[in-house]
Amino acid sequence: MLDDRKAAVLRAVVREYIETAQPVGSAHVSRTTDLAVSPATVRNEMASLEREGYLTQPHTSAGRVPTDQGYRFFVDQLTGPGALPAAQRQEVREFFANAHGALEQMLHDTSSLLSGLTSYAALVLGPPSERATVRSVQVVGLAHRVAMVVVVLSNGAIEKATLDLDDDLGDERLGAASSHLTAHLEGTSLADGSRVPATGDERLDAFVNQILDALGDPADRDHEQVYVGGASRMAAAFDAVDTVRQVLAILEQQYVVVSLLREVLDNEGDQPGLSVSIGTELGVQPLAECSIVVAPYEIEGEALGTVGVLGPTRMNYPQAMAAVAIVSERLGRTLRA
Repeated sequence: MLDDRKAAVLRAVVREYIETAQPVGSAHVSRTTDLAVSPATVRNEMASLEREGYLTQPHTSAGRVPTDQGYRFFVDQLTGPGALPAAQRQEVREFFANAHGALEQMLHDTSSLLSGLTSYAALVLGPPSERATVRSVQVVGLAHRVAMVVVVLSNGAIEKATLDLDDDLGDERLGAASSHLTAHLEGTSLADGSRVPATGDERLDAFVNQILDALGDPADRDHEQVYVGGASRMAAAFDAVDTVRQVLAILEQQYVVVSLLREVLDNEGDQPGLSVSIGTELGVQPLAECSIVVAPYEIEGEALGTVGVLGPTRMNYPQAMAAVAIVSERLGRTLRA
């Protein structure tokens, strides 16, 4: 633990470095805080913080910059995720008020929204469909001997399959297939399709089985899709081209990103519903200069997916946490509707 004066000096350095990306000197801290101490006293405190691992000095004559340990102290001392400006809160409200259609498009657009709010790369992990339950099944005729089945799931996802029919079943049997499947699959997983009983109508039963075969087992499909918004914004966040290249390469590896989001979310939250991993805490060397803020989005208390931002360690943590918190909450609320 740090005493009050050291903590105040560290917070001042972190805030200034986040704002300017320039090493922070003792004179600036003395002038911009209410510590009522001289620059020499601040300089002594900064030297002590450097010895304890919270600050580092890039050059002998330069000011100090925070270390990962310094950022961690700063985040742990926050009393809340902060608040977005009114204009950004209104942007979020309007976005989700008009967010309709396929789940995939909504999640893609959500990643773009979050990146725009924070100026960092945004990551949205879609919900696994094998855990979703069926809301409804609709079978419609498209053309002679061609039909489509559309399944609406509880997580907002829509599963579709096109069917080539041996003969024209007619609208009556298509409607009967819709009703029969909805009656026996509603509230269950698509993986439970084998439990759908026969109707006694051989042609209808054969068609129902064809539908279930076409939909397949959700567990056999890759549904942990990561939607990345604003990856190009990372180029402006780092001075070293090599760092940008490595970060962008990581973002292209979906399995790595999924694993990373899960690991960060499994950590004890820094704020209710929020988790933050800083620099080397991520355990991925190419991301050693990055931080991630994540939160789950939930339906009826169950976490379905993850929303997060990836930025430099000098990210604006209160603002990033506020954006992730409000977007995850509104996304879950929208999917519940």
